[in-house]
Amino acid sequence: MPLSSVQNPHSELVGALYRDHRGWLLAWLRRNVACPQRAEDLSQDTFVRLLGHTDLKEPREPRAFLTAIAKGLLFDYFRRAALEQAYLNELMQVPEAEQPSPEEQQLILEDLKAIDAMLGKLSSKSRAAFLHSRIDGLSHAEIAERLGVSVPRVRQYLAQGIRQCYIALYGQPA
Repeated sequence: MPLSSVQNPHSELVGALYRDHRGWLLAWLRRNVACPQRAEDLSQDTFVRLLGHTDLKEPREPRAFLTAIAKGLLFDYFRRAALEQAYLNELMQVPEAEQPSPEEQQLILEDLKAIDAMLGKLSSKSRAAFLHSRIDGLSHAEIAERLGVSVPRVRQYLAQGIRQCYIALYGQPA
């Protein structure tokens, strides 16, 4: 038997989940997403995500397991769509003569999505502290008051945000 036809247990498990539950998952996604093509993409992304898990065990409740993964992807999709819409709304406020070219708009949108993904790795309080500091220009004391935490905790949150920025720019620190 050729080596290429031998599958490992991990890919066999993902294949079985795909065969047995893909139709159901796709129907579930179609009920939650207006676009059938987006539902198809999210369905495929769910199984691709499973292929990336090296320690995957057979789930007791496969549909609940797949739904949890798909919900995470769905949440990411809606968050990215809201981010894109907010950017487009802001862009409409800029006079036409000052608007970036379509290519520049696309690059800006890709950068915004990368920043969103980076900030998504932070806890909600770390993300809020980082944004209050960098976008709103609030002091550590003002951030602490808004979040209901101490100033040293705000400093920790900001350090986490800066660390994520470093990782996004340069990779994992040594």
